[in-house]
Amino acid sequence: MASLWFERAWIGDRWDRDVRLRIAEGRIAAIETGVTAEVGDERHGAALPGLCNVHSHGFQRGMAGLSERRSRPDDNFWSWREIMYRFLDRLTPEDVAAITAQAYAEMLEGGFTRVGEFHYLHHDPAGAPYADRAEMAGAVAQASAATGIGLTLLPVFYAHGNFGAAPPSPGQRRFLNDIDGFAALLDAARAKLVGDANIGVAPHSLRAVTPDQLAALLELSPSGPVHIHAAEQEKEVADCVAWSGARPVEWLLDHAAVDDRWCLIHSTHLDDSEAQRLAASDAVAGLCPVTEANLGDGIFPAVDYLAAGGRFGVGTDSNILIDAAGELRALEYSQRLAHRARALLADDTTPFVGANLFGRAVQGGAQALGVPAGLAVGHAADIVALDLDHLSFAGTDEATLLDRWIFATRGGAIDCVWRAGEKRVEKGRHVAADTIAGAYRACLDRLLA
Repeated sequence: MASLWFERAWIGDRWDRDVRLRIAEGRIAAIETGVTAEVGDERHGAALPGLCNVHSHGFQRGMAGLSERRSRPDDNFWSWREIMYRFLDRLTPEDVAAITAQAYAEMLEGGFTRVGEFHYLHHDPAGAPYADRAEMAGAVAQASAATGIGLTLLPVFYAHGNFGAAPPSPGQRRFLNDIDGFAALLDAARAKLVGDANIGVAPHSLRAVTPDQLAALLELSPSGPVHIHAAEQEKEVADCVAWSGARPVEWLLDHAAVDDRWCLIHSTHLDDSEAQRLAASDAVAGLCPVTEANLGDGIFPAVDYLAAGGRFGVGTDSNILIDAAGELRALEYSQRLAHRARALLADDTTPFVGANLFGRAVQGGAQALGVPAGLAVGHAADIVALDLDHLSFAGTDEATLLDRWIFATRGGAIDCVWRAGEKRVEKGRHVAADTIAGAYRACLDRLLA
């Protein structure tokens, strides 16, 4: 049994002082508070529960920074998507494993300890299934094993190019399945999982599935997480209204029995009624504010949604820049820009923005990925240690520690990260960073030559 001692640890929704965490078989076996460090304890500054990254496309880490050149006067999400399609056209399973491992190592270094991989790149470059239908899912599982990050695999069902069962575009050929083919893929993907990895199901969006297909998918996966892109773009909302007479989130709430196992990714463009109803559904809004800003998606109505009791988690989506604190910071800053006010995502109960954002993201992220939340006996030992000697924490107190990490730290504040009790990050770097980066660099040099 290993013992970790911390000056402070975030237990439940508050800081406790002088905390020992005893770890056995990858889980927290005991929590002792108000105790002095003992011989044999590994000593650290502040312990946080690792955050769940609710939405990732791991392979997109390889194109980070490659789409920032203006290509036409109306550059937007849809033109970016065409660049992304061209990038993924050439990827092999080995490429996906190398690129995704780099993304996952950076997630661990940035404070995420579990990732929800929204996995839609299923087939070979011609669009034909591999002999092993889950070969690409296996590449994702390989990246998880190589880095140690927890994995919630979310195989994506994709059949159409737009609402009303419109035919797909050539660029989508590697994503496509019918229900029977997807059922086989889902069974094969389950066999790839090891350890405490779990699996859900992800209808890509209402653009990509019909109502009958959505119902069939839910029958294939009667328990576990359900993730879907919803209302990311204004064009998507307009197209959904033209198809059904309802907005995307409105349609889902009316027709799909949305509940606490659902995570609606982005939900950027909600009207007031949708925000209230989504909050009341107990589903999680999967927010990716760094990517949403990069793609020009828009700003999620977080102030009204949280005031209505809504739940959220954060994700890195396109992996343009991977940093848990950065996602929380971008979420608050987006609200400040929209409302021209400050400290908006706090409340009377938790008046410090950092503590409110972090506490809510811990709970919502874990719910979205179907795992227990926070540091507690019996939970996986997924722990992030902040270095209290970091300059950003000079003179800090418990009330402002999370604010300083989220809003005032350029880097280096995370010292160590344990995932299922194994130390995966030490002195701010993944323990296998050089090997993982070498494979990533060789892959990108070949792909982009």
